[in-house]
Amino acid sequence: MNEIASIPIDALLQTHPYAKEFFLSLGLKDVAGHLTAKELVSELTDEFVEDCGLDRTQMLQHFTVFIRKMSDLKTAPQKQVHSLSIIGGRNKSGEQEKIALTFRPGDIVCVVGPTGSGKSRLLADIECLAQKDTPTGRQILINGSVPDNEKRFSIEHKLVAQLSQNMNFVVDLTVAEFMAMHAESRMIREAEETIQRIIACANELAGEPFDMATPVTQLSGGQSRALMIADTAFLSPLPVVVIDEIENAGIDRGKALDLLVQEEKIVIMSTHDPILALMGGRRVVIGNGGIKAVIETNDQERESLKELQRIDARMVALRNRIRSGGMIDFDMKAYFASLFA
Repeated sequence: MNEIASIPIDALLQTHPYAKEFFLSLGLKDVAGHLTAKELVSELTDEFVEDCGLDRTQMLQHFTVFIRKMSDLKTAPQKQVHSLSIIGGRNKSGEQEKIALTFRPGDIVCVVGPTGSGKSRLLADIECLAQKDTPTGRQILINGSVPDNEKRFSIEHKLVAQLSQNMNFVVDLTVAEFMAMHAESRMIREAEETIQRIIACANELAGEPFDMATPVTQLSGGQSRALMIADTAFLSPLPVVVIDEIENAGIDRGKALDLLVQEEKIVIMSTHDPILALMGGRRVVIGNGGIKAVIETNDQERESLKELQRIDARMVALRNRIRSGGMIDFDMKAYFASLFA
């Protein structure tokens, strides 16, 4: 502890720029760089220290652990995920799922089934890398092997990113500040360029634009989800992404999937949308809490997808017309019939 805490803060920031995040977490925005962490803590008022809920010794201990953990994260080699496998468990009736599935980077897998059938439970099993210790008894393997406990329970070593239906921010930051904080925590070298790319991409997905000065608490649900999808694609090293009903996000779902696949993610999503379902290479059909079937998307379905996308483009045009205050006072039959003329 003495070694790190005895280095002048300005010098420490040269090699450990994320150290300032620790000070910010304590509410210390302007730190005298010529001081060491030990000297800084000794100069804090007793009232300030008490408000932090730590004594001075604990502050220095937490600071040292933070620096070492972040250093380990920076230097630790990322284990590449070549495959994720699901070993079947049981449905709500206790019947065995006699199935084993394997997914690889670039795969889009759709989970389909009625509301309440167990789609979200499957996504949760994947997210926590279940080892026969969830209600379904399923087991998740990484690269054909049981993952280490640190992959399951350690935040810094997790493998699965989860994008839920509802994503609301509570931090009082602008988009730029929030993304900068995330980029710094990931130790991205060209952070500013990456942040601009993320925001441009998020605006393309969301439709309704926002800028870097927008407070994240003022983002709509669609804008929030678009921002986190772009963030997951460009900033997150996590190789697996699970998405719960992206069609409810109010974003360009096709572009969102294309973006994640381009970044070589394994994408597993629950959906009721036929277009999204056919964009996946496989559909996992859920019923009564269990995997009932796995359907490979065939050539005829891919042709059907093209037709559905043409219809959807017309629906998007109508939706945008309504949003902009326009009227839909023309012949609907002719509007759609022209697609099949």
